Amino acid sequence: MSRQRVGLLGGSFDPPHIGHLILAEEARDQLALTQVLLAPAGQPPHKQDKTMTPVDDRVHMTELALSGNPYFQLSRVDADRPGPHYTIDLVKLVAAQLPPDAELFFLMGFDSLRDLPTWREPAQLIRTASLVALTRPDTPIDWEMLEARLPGVRERITLLDMPELEIASRDLRERVRVGRSIRYMVTEPVRAYIEEKRLYRPGRSWG
Repeated sequence: MSRQRVGLLGGSFDPPHIGHLILAEEARDQLALTQVLLAPAGQPPHKQDKTMTPVDDRVHMTELALSGNPYFQLSRVDADRPGPHYTIDLVKLVAAQLPPDAELFFLMGFDSLRDLPTWREPAQLIRTASLVALTRPDTPIDWEMLEARLPGVRERITLLDMPELEIASRDLRERVRVGRSIRYMVTEPVRAYIEEKRLYRPGRSWG
């Protein structure tokens, strides 16, 4: 049996959009991944002061978004555990669930790569998983600084070419809030769920 090559894409997914799916698919295609796990976050430490959509809604939207792709699978590792939710903990837990010889690839945005030294236990992170970052021409990376703060980091990072899409979850939430369309920016099942549950609407209460 061939060695498993597993991609892991974590995030708030509030809501999941086609940019997330394109990143996951480009990684699967370009890196010959056998599977890509999408892991909605419980409560990311950097968003502790922000109101997030309940995790059950975000998990369900993620399930809807990845349906139909046999290579994509939902991971509830982050959603089902108590916080705080750090990336290193997510990666360790997922790695522990995989066969010992499996390769784990953590998918991240290029802007996240720039901030990597400020993350919790970044040296441990690059030892546990290979990092995959999508390229962005407007986000320069100071490789000398990164290598100085995290020796060996450059050889643990794969840069991924992919179509550039200016889609962000926060912008989609704002579009819904003011009554604008998000059709084709999210999958149709996700759009229908947001409409049905009236997510991101003014006055929406989580009580």
